[in-house]
Amino acid sequence: MPITTRIYKAPDDLQAVLDLLQAVRDVPNIVDMQELLDMPTMQAQTRLWEDADGRLLGFALVDPYHNLIFEVRPEAAALVSDMVAWGETCIRREMAETGEEFTLDASCRAADTTRIAWLENHGFVQQEMRSLHLVRPLNEPIPEPRLPAGFVIRPTTEAEAEAHVALHRAAFGSGFMTLEQRLATLRLPEYDPTLDLVVVAPDGTLAAYCTCSISAEENALNGRADGYTDPVATHPAYQRRGLARALLLTGMRLLRDRGMDFAVMGTSSENVAMQKTAESVGFRVVSENVWFAKAVDGRR
Repeated sequence: MPITTRIYKAPDDLQAVLDLLQAVRDVPNIVDMQELLDMPTMQAQTRLWEDADGRLLGFALVDPYHNLIFEVRPEAAALVSDMVAWGETCIRREMAETGEEFTLDASCRAADTTRIAWLENHGFVQQEMRSLHLVRPLNEPIPEPRLPAGFVIRPTTEAEAEAHVALHRAAFGSGFMTLEQRLATLRLPEYDPTLDLVVVAPDGTLAAYCTCSISAEENALNGRADGYTDPVATHPAYQRRGLARALLLTGMRLLRDRGMDFAVMGTSSENVAMQKTAESVGFRVVSENVWFAKAVDGRR
């Protein structure tokens, strides 16, 4: 069948992408895709493949963390080769612009043998790191949050967007989060500022944050009542004071009060401190994502 490919056009193509996610994924993550495709830089790195009738067969993009994100209808699985090639193109372009070297990364559920085979057949090598998916029932007792004297938990404000980015970068030792990404979160259709929590230190500094959220659209599609309590992070200067634990407990109470049945979060297998904090408030690992990396020759 004739297939055409082109770059994503906002906002006309968003619904087609979301519809494809719903068609091919048991539990589609609508919120993350909406957030990514709100950013012009991500729109420019998103390629679509369509049949002769304009029906979306698949899409691929490379996110700010150099991860290849792609979905394809089963009957068009041969397009995976083109999607990987698109990911390599995006990485080569960034390497040429920055002078740095990057791998093209990708992840999938540990049980997704089809996608694992796709990645390995296209030169991706599995890594040791895993992403952990944790869930906590909200019908169980939720302890009272406790903070050190002088610290308070409150919703953040849009005016604090730059401070929030600085906090994230310090907490994770990474420059990946940008102001563009933070503002994209604030523009999500179902963004609730009362769930976007920060801990403020006695001197007014943002010491920690937990971006809780509820997607009524996702819950309706999945037949669930889930709320998210991530990402969550603490500035290195304020770690080991129970701030992340207090944020999680506060977030879970807010989600429960809004009728949610479960709190959901994710963390890395390498982030032992976050795993212990999550487990201390009742979260348990229910599934894992495995990670892959592919070397990209920047000279091509």
